[in-house]
Amino acid sequence: MQPVRGPLASEPQTVLVPRFCASLMEMKLPGQEEFEASSAPRNIPSGELDSNPGPGTSPSPDGPSDTESKELGVRKDPLLFIQLNELLGWPQALEWRETGRWVLFEEKLEVAAGRWSAPHVPTLALPSLQKLRSLLAEGLVLLDCPAQSLLELVEQVTRVESLSPELRGQLQALLLQRPQHYNQTTGTRPCWGSTHPRKASDNEEAPLREQYQNPLRQKLPPGAEAGTVLAGELGFLAQPLGAFVRLRDPVVLGSLTEVSLPSRFFCLLLGPPMLGKGYHEMGRAAAVLLSDPQFQWSVRRASNLHDLLAALDAFLEEVTVLPRGRWDPTARIPPPKCLPSQHKRLPSQQREIRGPSGPRLTSAEDRHRHGLHAPSQELQRTGRLFGGLIQDVRRKAPWYPSDFLDALHLQCFSAVLYIYLATVTNAITFGGLLGDATDGAQGVLESFLGTAVAGAAFCLMAGQPLTILSSTGPVLVFERLLFSFSRDYSLDYLPFRLWVGIWVATFCLVLVATEASVLVRYFTRFTEEGFCALISLIFIYDAVGKMLNLTHTYPIQKPGSSTYGCLCQYPGPGGNDSQWIRTRPKDRDDIVSMVRKGLSDFSSVLAILLGCGLDAFLGLATPKLMVPREFKPTLPGRGWLVSPFGTNPWWWSVAAALPALLLSILIFMDQQITAVILNRVEYRLQKGAGFHLDLFCVAVLMLLTSVLGLPWYVSATVISLAHMDSLRRESRACAPGELPNFLGIREQRLTGLVVFILTGASIFLAPVLKFIPMPVLYGIFLYMGVAALSSIQFTKRVKLLLMPAKHQPDLLLLRHVPLTRVHLFTAIQLVCLGLLWIIKSTPAAIIFPLMLLGLVGVRKALERVFSPQELLWLDELMPEEERSIPEKGLEPEHSFSGSDSEDSELMYQPKAPEINISVN
Repeated sequence: MQPVRGPLASEPQTVLVPRFCASLMEMKLPGQEEFEASSAPRNIPSGELDSNPGPGTSPSPDGPSDTESKELGVRKDPLLFIQLNELLGWPQALEWRETGRWVLFEEKLEVAAGRWSAPHVPTLALPSLQKLRSLLAEGLVLLDCPAQSLLELVEQVTRVESLSPELRGQLQALLLQRPQHYNQTTGTRPCWGSTHPRKASDNEEAPLREQYQNPLRQKLPPGAEAGTVLAGELGFLAQPLGAFVRLRDPVVLGSLTEVSLPSRFFCLLLGPPMLGKGYHEMGRAAAVLLSDPQFQWSVRRASNLHDLLAALDAFLEEVTVLPRGRWDPTARIPPPKCLPSQHKRLPSQQREIRGPSGPRLTSAEDRHRHGLHAPSQELQRTGRLFGGLIQDVRRKAPWYPSDFLDALHLQCFSAVLYIYLATVTNAITFGGLLGDATDGAQGVLESFLGTAVAGAAFCLMAGQPLTILSSTGPVLVFERLLFSFSRDYSLDYLPFRLWVGIWVATFCLVLVATEASVLVRYFTRFTEEGFCALISLIFIYDAVGKMLNLTHTYPIQKPGSSTYGCLCQYPGPGGNDSQWIRTRPKDRDDIVSMVRKGLSDFSSVLAILLGCGLDAFLGLATPKLMVPREFKPTLPGRGWLVSPFGTNPWWWSVAAALPALLLSILIFMDQQITAVILNRVEYRLQKGAGFHLDLFCVAVLMLLTSVLGLPWYVSATVISLAHMDSLRRESRACAPGELPNFLGIREQRLTGLVVFILTGASIFLAPVLKFIPMPVLYGIFLYMGVAALSSIQFTKRVKLLLMPAKHQPDLLLLRHVPLTRVHLFTAIQLVCLGLLWIIKSTPAAIIFPLMLLGLVGVRKALERVFSPQELLWLDELMPEEERSIPEKGLEPEHSFSGSDSEDSELMYQPKAPEINISVN
């Protein structure tokens, strides 16, 4: 193989930050969660790699995303681990030492501290890139080198005319010397590999045991490859020696790298001593180049030196300059949390692939790229009676078996415990309130039984089984008003309520038949935020109110009181009596990671158990959970089936249609707003939604609960979101510096079904449940309300009202919308929220359903106040506005096409790093 050479180019001197660090973290590593990527064999011909992409290949940081790869028709490249081995000790004892490594970001070896540095964005000086380019242009470049071992590779690299046979032999012996790797296996001090020279033998390429025990191996996905950069000063060389090698087949080169991976790239940078850290910086520059996804994409497909230098020049065109006088070169830039995608940095070769012969974006895809979302398949009219319901059933039926098989995971067990306690608390709370509101016509037992029957049936039949049915505040208000009306007109409450339920079920079935659920497209973020904020505030208000009431019923005793079984005192001068024993960290990072992941999955359950244990240990006089002990209706003298008329005249069955109409509006709004929130694309649900099917199930259950005299149930927004949050999936293979990727929700029916079965069985678990303190359950309510409220954009904009401009965060919407317009939009939302709260709390609550519907009208009126561009950033466009965008001439760059990070700021995707499921 003949070496290829090229000209030298010069560049101005400056300090640079590679642009790829602004676009890496959004990419999902190949082979992450659930082993979604196919594992590549150790030695694979490059031709086969380029032509046979695996069906399970997932996104990696080495190029465009999955969607872009499908559009481009190109294969995803494996993740590349880069290691820098530096030659130290000249002129005494020469040895190779690992000094840096790259996966997504740079890690430097801190020898004195005995550890790797925190991953950070690498910064380079332009002279190092200039010298590297010059060395590569005049050095040896081998593309598709057939070497199958390190010995063969070294022989290929040292075939340089300028080297005498003696120097070539010395250089080969030096390159075959085993490098020292930093292996942190004990967590206490560094462990270095042996440094004795190696001889060519049969087992010289055998990986070391430390390479398999390296914790970094657990963070790299299957199919990952390695690239090695060797740099240093060598006194017996008269002139610099540079070589860049791309192996045709990836080969494990013994202990050359700290992790046993097949190597794809090899870069050698040696030369006579020079002032400063010339070769060290050139080695870092080569490693940073290889860690850049677009440079790597280009160099994998380069056919000659010109292509290699063109890729380097393209890298230089995208670097960002940091003025040295305004920045400390020793400072380390932490990895950013929000990064744009790679599709804006497509190399010219990829853009050519997207030419006339390449696939083009469909109109729907183009609208999605620009933030204009076409109606989903679930929200398209069929034009037939019950057409949407039939489509939902056909769409969900193939997933039904997997809805149970996908629940076979430990995380689902944690979710069951967490949501069960939340559901029981909700049933007891609303059951008690319902008993007070209906003067004992319904109570806690009906609440338990109704929750179990309605919830279990919904989980078995619904289109979105992640939804948790429960009594809600707005429905409770309507029940109170309905009972007051019946009492004022001397009506038998339960029979009159039965006819209201029959009419509501009829109206809901009409809505299902006419495919009215497609109207949820008009429920934009403005409507969702108003409703979600109201429900969250109800949770917080009720939880805080009940805990404050406990201070009167169960007052906190002063020190010295003998009421409680313990005495709390501040520590004296001697300090606290308790002693903390500092445990030694685990030797294996994977064990620590598993324990940490388990604690994360069961955090809520552990907090509840800790509260119960602390209450029992201290013997505190706190109110405990009380559940009914007998299975019979709360109202004496009635059976489980409600009489159709009772003492009421027959015509009241017709008059019940009027309040039923208002309740139907409330049920439709409450159910469908929650459904829209749960089925947003940001949650990456794979099995689709079922808006029509869900409403049909609610209608049937409305009829059933009315006949049995049980409370009415609808989707509970906050508990449903907590359910989804407890089932979120995150990537397990995370490179250093990379935040775990949100992979979606574990979609199944079993967790909700088990929760409601346990809720029904709770009637017979009174001897066990009586030990759970009510303050612990109130804490669950408070946590869910605060978590839901804090994750919506509305809350962030409310904080801006109270924050000076100089302290405001750099939100993307503030870059595109004037602050006064943002405040105006927020003020309108606050006024609407205040009106909803006032109406809910007054006798005018009968019109509360109409006020919810009025939110859509207010949002429609805002089109006269705000421009479409402002609404794109502050809210979402309604269907009519989206269709009129091309006519109005709104430029794409004014919408969401800027980057995926901008989308993530405006769309309600989970926050990094905890990836909380938000409520919008």
